[in-house]
Order: sequence, then structure tokens, then C-alpha cells
Amino acid sequence: MRPDIYLVYLLLRLFSLLPLKAMHRLGDAIGRLSLALHSKAARHTAVNLKLVRPALDDTAQAALLKQTMEESGRSLTEMANIWGGGAQKALGLVREVRGLELFEAAIASGKGTIIAAPHLGCWELLNYWLCSRTPMAILYRPPRVAAVETLLRKVRGALAPEQVRAEGAGVRTLYKRLAAGGTVGILPDQKPRAGEGEFAPFFGVEALTMVLLPRLAARTGATVLFSFAERLPDGEGFRIHILPAPDGLVAADLKIACAALNRGVEQCVELAFAQYQWHYKRYSADDRPSPYSRRQQPASA
Repeated sequence: MRPDIYLVYLLLRLFSLLPLKAMHRLGDAIGRLSLALHSKAARHTAVNLKLVRPALDDTAQAALLKQTMEESGRSLTEMANIWGGGAQKALGLVREVRGLELFEAAIASGKGTIIAAPHLGCWELLNYWLCSRTPMAILYRPPRVAAVETLLRKVRGALAPEQVRAEGAGVRTLYKRLAAGGTVGILPDQKPRAGEGEFAPFFGVEALTMVLLPRLAARTGATVLFSFAERLPDGEGFRIHILPAPDGLVAADLKIACAALNRGVEQCVELAFAQYQWHYKRYSADDRPSPYSRRQQPASA
């Protein structure tokens, strides 16, 4: 492990000694500071909220933006508790699991299970919880800093999922695992590369949407479940949600399938709206004007 990455690990261990509530308060402060500095994350969040909640007046938009930025800050600082304290300690923060019967039935069926986990709540804790229940592979894109992978392997320990790169060989691995009745995890709201997606409505706005997940489900017959770890107030811990996939997800028409995929993400987000990663440029595409361009943004954003 590189010295700088090891230092990060030591800092995570140190901060993990603090209560989750304290780390969340620190996250609130970071989120408010980011908003006050008009950071890129704050600007992108403001654009997205105006797109998906157009009926809100300026006062309500400002309140939602502040709440969302605070939750974004919490998602950063809580990693000290999730990564720094170790997987087993982190699992002790799970207070409730809703929809557990859906997960257990899918695993017991032996037909393969696809967990669609949006950028919502604490997805790293969700990884721990899932891997504590069943061996699992996740589709991922390597971090920009390669040394970060070493840190991830260190903090995840025995509950690390098999990481499958989002490329041809990796996709074939997912098919094989599902055909054998295994479990895979995919970020369903990850913006696909050009030529690898379909446009479908997401909160009423067209967004480039992955076709991989619907294709995997249709070709393997695997059960698709949506899941996320909701952050509870006052540092109380987390609640795991498991939801069934909407109808139409395995439709032959990929536009119908992608619309269903986005509805599944929406159903999760509506349960913890401010905890979604709204700073993600979900509505950008190479062949369309970007709403995140300063020329496209209203002055108030």
C-alpha cells in the first residue's frame, strides 16, 4: 500500500472511533460549505433538482438543495465509520431490513439474482450486508487513482465482493455467475458509454440509461431486486430496503425495459429523496446539449 493511501487508512481508523452522529454533523458542515462556495457539486445538484422538482418555488428549492448537500456531505464522512471500523462493526449499524423475504426467496430459487443498487444512501454498507448473506460479484469501473483499489481491498476484508470490470470479459463473467444461480450487483443509474444505452425518462426527463441490466435479466431469467441502505436521522444507523423490479424490465423493446429500470430507481429514491447522489450529471449525453453547461443554467443555479 502506498504511504499516502496507508495514511488515509490510518485516518479512517482514527475517525471511526467517533460516533456516527458526530461524523454526520461534520458531513452537514461540509455540505453547507460546498453550497456556500458554489462548488461544482452544488451547481450540478441545483440543476438536477430544478429538472426533477420543477413545481417547487425558489424557497422550497433552496431548502431541498441545502438538505441534499448536507446528505451528500454525510455520505463522505460516514465512510470513516463504514470503512475505518471494519465490516463487522459497520454491519452493527443496520437497524432494520425491509423486504428481506424478497431477497431470501430470490437466493433460494437458484435462478440467479441481480441487485440493482442506485447511488442512494450508503451503498458501501449495502455491499457489506449483501456479501454477508451470499457470495457476490459487482460490476464496476476502476477508480481514477489505481492505488485506491488497494485501500478498498484492505477495508472490505473478508466481505469484499468479486469486482468485475465493465468490459467484455467482465460482462461474460456476470452471465456465467447468473447462469450458475449466483448473485451480481449493478449500479442501475450509472451513465453508460456512448452507444451502450437508450434514452428513457428519469423523473420525467430523458436520461441515457444502461441496457446491460435488462439484457442480463432477460437472457438469464434472474430475479431483479432494487436495494439501498437508507441513512437514519440523528446517527441512529441505517435501514436496508429491498424492492421488487417494476413490470417491463425484461421487455424485448429496450426503450420499455430502460423506462422500467428508471422507474425502479425512482421508487427507491422517493423513499429517501435527499440521499440520492444528485450531483451526478445524470442528464448529460455526448450528442445533446448539457444542462450543466453554465450557458444552459439559469442564473439562480
